[in-house]
Amino acid sequence: MATTDIERGLSTAEVEERIAAGKINRNMELKTKSVRELIIENLCTLFNLINVILAILVIMTGSFKNLTFLFVVFLNTAIGVIQSMRSKKMVDKLTLLTSKKAIAVRDGAEVELDLDQIVLDDIIRLGRGDQIPADAVVVSGEALVNESLLTGESDLIKKQPGSELMSGSFIDSGLLRARVVHVGADNYVAKINNEAKYVKKVNSEIMNALNAIVRFASVIMIPLGLALFAASVSGLWDAAGTPGDSALSWCFSELLAGRVPSSALLSTVGALLGMIPQGLVLLTSSVLAIATVRLARRKVLAQQLYCIETLARVDVLCLDKTGTITSGRMEVEGTYPLPVEGVGLAPDEAPVPVDTTVLDFALANVARATSADANETCQALLNYYADRPVEVSEPLSVIPFSSSKKWSGASFAQGSYVMGAAQFVLSERIFAQVENRVAELADTCRVLVVARVDGFTPDGDMVGEAEPVGFVTIRDEIRTSAAETIGYFNEQGVTLNVISGDDPRTVSSIARVVGVPGADAYVDATTLDTPTKIDAAVDRYHVFGRVTPQQKRELVQALKRRGHTVAMTGDGVNDVLALKEADCSVAMAAGSDAARNVAEIVLVDNDFASMPAVVAEGRRSINNLQRSASLFLTKTLFSMGLAALCIALPPYPFEPIQMTLINFFCIGAPGFVLGLEPNNARVKGSFLTNVLKRALPASVAVILAAALDIFVARVFGFSQLTLSTMCLLTSCAASVSLIWRISQPLTPLRVMLFVFVVVGILVGVIGFPELLSIANLSMGEAIILLVIVVFTCGVFFKLATMMDSLKPRRRHAATGFGRGVRVRLGRGGGKVSSTGSTAERFAKRVAADMAQRREERTTREAEARALEGVEKTQPKKKKGAGVKRSRVTKSAQGIKVSMPSKKKK
Repeated sequence: MATTDIERGLSTAEVEERIAAGKINRNMELKTKSVRELIIENLCTLFNLINVILAILVIMTGSFKNLTFLFVVFLNTAIGVIQSMRSKKMVDKLTLLTSKKAIAVRDGAEVELDLDQIVLDDIIRLGRGDQIPADAVVVSGEALVNESLLTGESDLIKKQPGSELMSGSFIDSGLLRARVVHVGADNYVAKINNEAKYVKKVNSEIMNALNAIVRFASVIMIPLGLALFAASVSGLWDAAGTPGDSALSWCFSELLAGRVPSSALLSTVGALLGMIPQGLVLLTSSVLAIATVRLARRKVLAQQLYCIETLARVDVLCLDKTGTITSGRMEVEGTYPLPVEGVGLAPDEAPVPVDTTVLDFALANVARATSADANETCQALLNYYADRPVEVSEPLSVIPFSSSKKWSGASFAQGSYVMGAAQFVLSERIFAQVENRVAELADTCRVLVVARVDGFTPDGDMVGEAEPVGFVTIRDEIRTSAAETIGYFNEQGVTLNVISGDDPRTVSSIARVVGVPGADAYVDATTLDTPTKIDAAVDRYHVFGRVTPQQKRELVQALKRRGHTVAMTGDGVNDVLALKEADCSVAMAAGSDAARNVAEIVLVDNDFASMPAVVAEGRRSINNLQRSASLFLTKTLFSMGLAALCIALPPYPFEPIQMTLINFFCIGAPGFVLGLEPNNARVKGSFLTNVLKRALPASVAVILAAALDIFVARVFGFSQLTLSTMCLLTSCAASVSLIWRISQPLTPLRVMLFVFVVVGILVGVIGFPELLSIANLSMGEAIILLVIVVFTCGVFFKLATMMDSLKPRRRHAATGFGRGVRVRLGRGGGKVSSTGSTAERFAKRVAADMAQRREERTTREAEARALEGVEKTQPKKKKGAGVKRSRVTKSAQGIKVSMPSKKKK
């Protein structure tokens, strides 16, 4: 391994040599998708493809008034793109807050570099608040490092010459120089991020249901469309006197002559349009988009529309301790004085005020005396005594905290006191006397002893034997809203698991405080060294400590294998793999870039209390969409049935413009109003099953009514225009009946909606007969139509009552039967299916190829950036340590950035 001079660092020639060899600190962070990728993702969908093909067919007929359905396609795509862009913009803003500069020693001078300009073997200088830019080894100095974002361990880790530094961690106190040993993809953070670079399938019942409906419609509509078009062309051929050899040859001759069979094409497109749930797709996008806007007002960023629904269905919530339950800061849990106050005062010592214990006096004043370089423990004491009436005494001498001594101290007119770990402060004899008390307090907190000494030597050592005056317990600061939020999820029947890289005893104690059920039983994940042990632990424990990033992912996978819908919260790099694997992932804005970028939900104000609001929005969306979706699916189902019927009895009775009337008044308007109502009821049953139970009765009623209309028209010789009008009105009658049923119980808003629908249909039919192709019915035709309408409504209500009486089907999912196999057990027996497909594997290969090309492009850009760094640092050699730079530190509110002041020229 190459060695680098600590004082001189790398020379310019050595830097250029490493750049040429590709040994540069390329930016390997997980990034948000590009604008181009977001647009393509929302534009290139099966739904859009089907609609574009149908639009081309309509354009061929020249009937441009029938292209109104494209507005729905455009609006749905626009909502998806705008929401994706909004989320990208917010996450990119959060990412800008992270440190992007480092100090390196080159040619004997300290120079400021961008992180991607660092090369292998660079000597970097790191001080309090700095984020470590690359894996390194300490070559001089000492520091305490916070690795909680990487490991979940809240304790500070002492680093001295020879110690390894992991990229992404923070320097809490101290100053050191380190030699970079890994760059780019070899860094610890990059290795974890690379494991998370795969496309996660969204686990959304609504999205799966919509995709299933669109796929089913796309498969059905091709043979149905061709058969319906052939039947319509055959009818036109008969009407033309059967010229030519066959209807097919006649159709081709007409097309070659420039005469498109418009009526046949329009009726076919009208049938196919009815099979596509356009409005349902738009309604779903709109309802979820509105939910994301509502959540944004609560400082919650939903990066993916369907994650709101997924969180509402979650039955297991995995919580990371640090940053989720706790704020990331330390707090004083309590003080425990010993009965020694007033004993052993020297003649020249002033007494401690009578209204203050010796313990409180010592703690408050030692913390104030050492506050110049306050670590987390000292800061917790300063906060604790900020509003407590403890007399301030001027220190005569101060001994700052040392990681080697494990204590700090100060001398005052009232005596000399030290504060630190009992094993390092007390003699073996004294420690043996208080050992049981220390062990008792250490069960839930970090324990510090406060002791009185005779003074300090010039070298900062204690004089005399330390005499304890009491203890103070320090613990992670628990968020004030944590207990209430966890109580909410308990009430909702959600199983809670706390997964942390911290000591399992500490994690268990905090979980007990906030009310996590089963928190007393915990497991040290270092003992879970096989998949079998992890599977067994998932069923038995709810608190996991000392968990590695890979184990967090394995725990989530084990829960998903059991059929659970799993949500994961976290803020560190160590949480990225589990966040990526979970059905719904939630990250704190103050956490790492990687955690924010892979999470579907980001809590911008870092407040776990926002989670119930997300669940409430999800419930409102799901419950209302289930009610509204039945309207849209009714049209899809009866369009398919009617198309099949009209193959035998052509032509198809509806024109596209008539479907627009049904789409707006019978489906769109009521669907949107009902879809945005308040509704916090628990989600029950399968989305698609619940929707079908409401949609099937209306669909069957419409198909039966249409069949009756066609029969009557043929018997009495009604015109095609009259048949079309009768089918339109009977379909509207069934739809109005469905709206009435799903609007129960009635509210003033629902009554107004029902009146609006009825009036709107009547105004359209009576006021715009030419536009909607409505026939002027005779008295006899009107009476027949009225009888069929009554029959349709009666059939609907009878079938709806029958559907409501059906018991819900129980379904169980099981895995473990072999790779790629899914087993489902239900009322009708078992079903075995595959978890993957050839198309999915092909898509993964394409994605991998694209990722490789991006990787190569990133490498070229990184080399160019590193060379820029060499050119930029050349004039700065003489500036030495006088370089000013920004500094990034973590706080409970997020990431704090201190910018250097600019001098006026």
